[in-house]
Amino acid sequence: MNMTEYSLILIDEPAPTVRRITLNRPEKRNAISTPLRNELLHALREHDHDSDVRITIVRGAGPCFSSGYDLSSGNMMLDAPFYSAPGDGQWARQANDTWFSIWDLAKPVIAQIHGYAMAGGTELASACDLVYVADDAKISYPVVRVASPPDWQYHTVLLGMRRAMELMLTGDPISGTEAAAIGFANRAFAPVDLEAEVLRIAVRIAGVPSELTQINKRVVHRQMDVWGARAAIRAGQELQALAGHTQAALAFRENALASVKKAAAEQREAT
Repeated sequence: MNMTEYSLILIDEPAPTVRRITLNRPEKRNAISTPLRNELLHALREHDHDSDVRITIVRGAGPCFSSGYDLSSGNMMLDAPFYSAPGDGQWARQANDTWFSIWDLAKPVIAQIHGYAMAGGTELASACDLVYVADDAKISYPVVRVASPPDWQYHTVLLGMRRAMELMLTGDPISGTEAAAIGFANRAFAPVDLEAEVLRIAVRIAGVPSELTQINKRVVHRQMDVWGARAAIRAGQELQALAGHTQAALAFRENALASVKKAAAEQREAT
């Protein structure tokens, strides 16, 4: 098995034709920096060209899937994987291009969530083709309470108006069980069973000829496009940029990491 060496992700093959990418920044709660995005997308593209791969699982090392974007890493546009036109909305455009590129891969990607997924971590998960969660996992986007709407605005497309509205206005977390019930995830499993169940599903999918799986994946995404899903998500880019000019966002940028930690702490108290 000839695989590129990476510093921020680990890759293994838990079953024939199944590759697994582990976000490997446990000390940073797998915060998504630009170097991590680059490695993740590079690996997924390699899998698209590797005839020995039929499906990829993405999971996190340590106590959680991902705490979101790495707000301590500096300029997230530096060495970014895509060109994004400068000016207002540049980062939102970059985030959209990043996650739509997972939709546009030939081969399916599964997100396996344990512990918690926050903010940008939920964007990564929602961009994957399938999502499986531990039933006690916590899924949240606390940034809507302190700074702006999401960069990749998946809520309404995946969850419908009422659920999306509640989560966007409260920023409150949902459990893995609820995430599966409302459509963010496919299914929730007991934490002790999560890895084995995800692998079982991946092996089941890998049993289908890859060229057929690729067409089947494209069918679903193409129909989502016809329904306007991609346009709806992109429509939020300008509003995300507008939010950057609010007093709340200006205060957030003065100490972004502390603001997110405060919002997360308020969530824990609320639940």
